[in-house]
Amino acid sequence: MIEIKNLKKFFDAPNGFNKKVHAVDGVSFNISKGETLGLVGESGCGKTTLGRTIIKLYEPDEGKIIFDGKDITDISPKKMLPFRKKIQMIFQDPYASLNPRMTVGDIIKEPMIIHKIPKNLHDEKLNYLLKLVGLNSEHSGRYPHEFSGGQRQRVGIARALAVEPEFIICDEPISALDVSIQAQIVNMLEDLQKELGLTYLFIAHDLSMVKHISNRVAVMYLGKIVEIADSSELYSNPLHPYTISLLSSIPVPDPDKSKKRNSIVLEGEVPSALNPPLGCNFHIRCPKAKPECKNFDMTLKDFGNGHLCSCKFV
Repeated sequence: MIEIKNLKKFFDAPNGFNKKVHAVDGVSFNISKGETLGLVGESGCGKTTLGRTIIKLYEPDEGKIIFDGKDITDISPKKMLPFRKKIQMIFQDPYASLNPRMTVGDIIKEPMIIHKIPKNLHDEKLNYLLKLVGLNSEHSGRYPHEFSGGQRQRVGIARALAVEPEFIICDEPISALDVSIQAQIVNMLEDLQKELGLTYLFIAHDLSMVKHISNRVAVMYLGKIVEIADSSELYSNPLHPYTISLLSSIPVPDPDKSKKRNSIVLEGEVPSALNPPLGCNFHIRCPKAKPECKNFDMTLKDFGNGHLCSCKFV
């Protein structure tokens, strides 16, 4: 359904520096219909920028975005409108992404108005969507501040579903919620996927949750994808040193097992996206780094069964 080829997004550096911030730097992957691709990585690695570039809230600087066989990279906003109906986004902060001056009913109806869904269907569709995400029809007259965080995120999900999309980018949809609510939202997303045949790009920090919901997982570091594999394969057999260190940081609920586990603490700081290292951008923190890493172009190599990794010495 979605094919991303060598996608790049740069931003002008602040304070007059004559440089570019390499937010997304040559990313390639694909997502099949009905699949969930998890996207993980440290804060600032470019996950959200990648999601916003795919949906064209940010215009890409290089590369291709192909949706359902059609290249949508450079098309005009007017021609992009039908594709926006098929591609929607659930944002990270459910309060900041909802207009506080609009009622929930108006928020969910707004996409229907923009995409010219017949007005006589709006109320029926609104009640159906509210029920679908676990809310009641009387909630439609309330404002966002009258809801809990979990309820607000349900409103954001209902808004994303209002125009019957095929592909949804979930940008850390549970990170701003209480732990008790996170499981409810993830379970609801899984149920909606089965019921409506949705395809997800699921961006998250919680590695345990990503393993639960994703068919495949992509690991991102400093604007680049360093490893992609089936969820079970990646968690049981990580290849890239960054992936290994990332998975070693997952909290273990058993204190005895936690003491015995060897967590890998990376040395040094994450390099600046203004001036990323030459070659492999992880080599200055990598425990396995060799001099050749400075000249490696980080090409993803296939290690079988769709397990891709960019480390030269795997």
